[in-house]
Formats: sequence, structure tokens, C-alpha cells
Amino acid sequence: MQYAITGATGLIGAALAASVTADGSRAVGISRSPESAAARVPALEAAFAPDDADAYRGRDAVVHLAGEPVPGLWTKAKKARIRDSRVDGTRRLVSLIGQLPSSERPRVLVSSSAVGFYGHRGDEELDEDSAPGDDFLAGVCKDWEAEALKARDLGVRVVLVRSGIVLSPHGGALKQMLLPAKLGLTGPLGGGRQWWSWMHLNDAVRLFRFGAETEVEGPLAGASGNPVSQREFARTLGRVLRRPAFLPAPGWLLKLVLGGFAVEVLTSKRLLPRRTTESGFAFDHATLEPALRDLLAR
Repeated sequence: MQYAITGATGLIGAALAASVTADGSRAVGISRSPESAAARVPALEAAFAPDDADAYRGRDAVVHLAGEPVPGLWTKAKKARIRDSRVDGTRRLVSLIGQLPSSERPRVLVSSSAVGFYGHRGDEELDEDSAPGDDFLAGVCKDWEAEALKARDLGVRVVLVRSGIVLSPHGGALKQMLLPAKLGLTGPLGGGRQWWSWMHLNDAVRLFRFGAETEVEGPLAGASGNPVSQREFARTLGRVLRRPAFLPAPGWLLKLVLGGFAVEVLTSKRLLPRRTTESGFAFDHATLEPALRDLLAR
């Protein structure tokens, strides 16, 4: 297969490019800095600017991962970048695909989304059919998905991967937690009762490939099926690292330090991948402690 990957220098994008090329497929990257992307991700055959329609011409699959990182202080400008990079960026991508002759359009668009789609839901069990939430990120995810789904009108199959916390020691939440955890400073955040939905990086790569290489359509939950409380996540990580994990961080302090992003740390999303598994996908790493041990042994 021929893949085009936006956000190819990111955690999932780089791993996806390496995975598909190792199996004999070809991958090009789409980046605001094409030369840098080609140098940073050796698996890419070439890299293109986001507004270059040739990046998508004749590809079998487009995997859309680009977006402003969500962590950080949510200033007005930061929130605008989070929203615009996803909603406007996806609108531009679909428009470029529409400029191609129908015979040269990709067969499938696998667009990233996020567990933030659901907002704060407490102990409620969620799946792909659950309604969206009503906070900032839920609104972003809802509009982001709506733009991706417009590719259906162009004859392109669309898959939406609502990723939970993607675990890797090389990026994302786990990387940020490792140093504090090794110092014994990772404990309950804001009480620790909130549900965290997660998946191993390898399963994330496999799920995006599953969306591209099968005939599945619509939303897929990118979560292992075994969400844990944040308190249990911290305890498990401490056990794997042989470090204590008891020092709490109160919610008011997180809001002071993290601003609006504290909402994502403190809210609860208990996502179960019902439609994902019913479509035939099986997670290789479905339980947290073995997943962490596998990741941190590498």
C-alpha cells in the first residue's frame, strides 16, 4: 500500500511510517517542514508541504495525525491553535483531496480524534456510540470529526480513531510522568478517582493500520478496554519502576499550574472499545501492568 501520513514526525506518525515500510508498503509524510520531516523519519520515501495535493495523489490511504499538542497552558492563543490545527487543518486536507480527479483520490482517510470527544463522564461506561461532551475539547473533537466525514462525499471511506492516552516512554503522557515517577513523586492527581483510558503505542499503530487496511468505517475507540483510575495508574507505574507513588497533587494546584489543561488531567473518561473489537481488532496489550513492563523494558 501507499500511505500519506500527516503529523509524520509525531509519536504515532513516526512509528506508523516505520511499521508500514517494514512490511513492504510505502509512506510519504506531510509536514510544515518537509525537509526536516524527511531527515527525522528515515522510513519516509518523501515529504510534502500540507498544501501540496500531490501528497495525496494516488495514495491508498491518508492517515491524518497532525495537530497542535494539547498539553501546556491553555491561553487564548493556545486554544485557537488546538482548534484551528485540527478543524481547519482537516477541512483543508479534504478540500485538497476533492481537487484531485476521482480516480486519483485516496481510498480511505483514517483521521485521528481523541477520547476528549466525550468530555467529563464520571463512572459512565462509554463506547463509540456514546454522545459527545460539552467542554472545549469535546467541541473540538466533534467539529474535527465532522470535517473528516465530509470526505465521504468524495467517495473516500472515513475512519475516526478516538485515541485514549497513548503510552510510550519516548513521548506523550508516559514520557512526562517517568522522571517524577522515578523520584517517587507520581501519586493521585486531584483525588485520583478519574478514569484514564489508554493504549500501548504498538496497538495504536496497529489500530490506524487496521482502519486503513480493512473495510471498517466510522468511529473506533482507541483504548485497551481496561481503563484504570488515575490512582491505580500511578500505583502501577510506581510498582513497575519500584518506586513509591503516594504523593498527591490536589486539583487546585493542578489548575494553578496547568490552567485549562488541568481539565483533561482531572476529568474522567471510561472508554470501552466495543465497536473496535466487534470489527475484528484485538489489542495485544490489554492490561496496564504488562503493557508498562513491555514499554519500559525496551
